Amino acid sequence: MNKIQIISDKNPKSVKIKTLLKKIIKKNGVKKSNFTIVIGGDGFMLQTLKKNRNSNKSFYGVNSGNYGFLMNKFSSKNIINNLNKAKLISISPLEMQVRNNKNQIKKHIAINEVSILRQSRQAASLSINHGSKQVIKKLVSDGVLVSTPAGSTAYNLSVHGPILSLNSKKLSISPISPFRPRRWKGKIVSDKSKIVIKNLNPKKRPISAVADNIEVRNSKNIIIKTNQKIKFNLLYDQNRSLQKKIKIEQLRKETS
Repeated sequence: MNKIQIISDKNPKSVKIKTLLKKIIKKNGVKKSNFTIVIGGDGFMLQTLKKNRNSNKSFYGVNSGNYGFLMNKFSSKNIINNLNKAKLISISPLEMQVRNNKNQIKKHIAINEVSILRQSRQAASLSINHGSKQVIKKLVSDGVLVSTPAGSTAYNLSVHGPILSLNSKKLSISPISPFRPRRWKGKIVSDKSKIVIKNLNPKKRPISAVADNIEVRNSKNIIIKTNQKIKFNLLYDQNRSLQKKIKIEQLRKETS
């Protein structure tokens, strides 16, 4: 049996859970193997997944942060049973390719979203295409967000974007504080789409492109597509799967 790896964020709460977990697992043992327990918040989980993008391991998140949408709730009483019965979900990230004002190409992956944000007091002026189709000729706004289903309850939800079911095979394009056209609500497109976002006025209206939390400044041209070759395997407690969490958020949105 392969050894179970436990990694944690450096804050006291995460370290305390790690110490306790090691004792519980050593005492009881776990049927599953070849997986990593990640203790922290969503940000730490995203960081860990990206570091292990070429790994075939599965990742079980234990929340020690605030919201912890990608994580499982820690229960010292039920942890062994939860680990043994955890269900697997595979998700693919977005790949962002950015050309900056020096014509350098930067590539990064995003599990939740790619955010295009104004970089100065001037609003961004953007054109958006997917494939050969034009989504919008000119969007003047604070920016725009391209979100995966897994990330649709994160920043995307904060900018009033739609919540996508995990098996929807869709991506959400959502404006951030649109000024012109003011009533544009965004668009849902296939996850096979290649989305191209251009800065229409890079000198006067500079923008940043951010893949989850990695920023590329002074972006001129951004290509975003799902990288189906990369699969992140996440483990969830039976009664709190990622699908169920997303459905709960959908119901909350509908009733709020």
